[in-house]
Amino acid sequence: MSLYAPERQVTPSSPPVVTLRPATPADAALLAAWDREPHVIACSSDDPEAEVAFDGIDWTDELSNSAYELTYVIAEVEGRPVGVMAVCDPETEPSHYWGEIEPNLRAIDIWIGPAEWLGRGVGTAMMSQMIDRCFADPAVEAIVIDPLNRNTAAIRFYRRLGFRPEGRRMFDGDDCLVHRLTRPDWEARSR
Repeated sequence: MSLYAPERQVTPSSPPVVTLRPATPADAALLAAWDREPHVIACSSDDPEAEVAFDGIDWTDELSNSAYELTYVIAEVEGRPVGVMAVCDPETEPSHYWGEIEPNLRAIDIWIGPAEWLGRGVGTAMMSQMIDRCFADPAVEAIVIDPLNRNTAAIRFYRRLGFRPEGRRMFDGDDCLVHRLTRPDWEARSR
């Protein structure tokens, strides 16, 4: 039974078709603009005074750096950029952000740029595609993520995708709840 009269009912639409493409230095200005969006800042740091996400990263430099296994991809809907993902091997990336961690993993970060694309299935499509890409490499045993512990919406999102919490951990002053999706769990969900 609906709480709304028939003329006010919203018919669920199918999720948008999301394509992933490699990010290039030409995307730097777009990413810098997205980093000033309140929802991006809120998901990137526990610092209530932050005015920019990711410590004001220099995107031109970041997207030009290919010194290690770090890949940025832009998600598009009908050719319009709507989100970005970063994927790396957390054992070998040079900042050692993840500290001592076992081999054969991938770490994923994801964020939606324009707020109007939140809650429309874009994040699910992005993550589903990237998870499949990561596990296409037979050496990858699991994927790790590090949402802020207070970001309950992101935690619910990751759990729906099959990630399991491993425990809280501080990363650069941010209180995170690390999650992991193992290959066996992914394979069981894919059947």
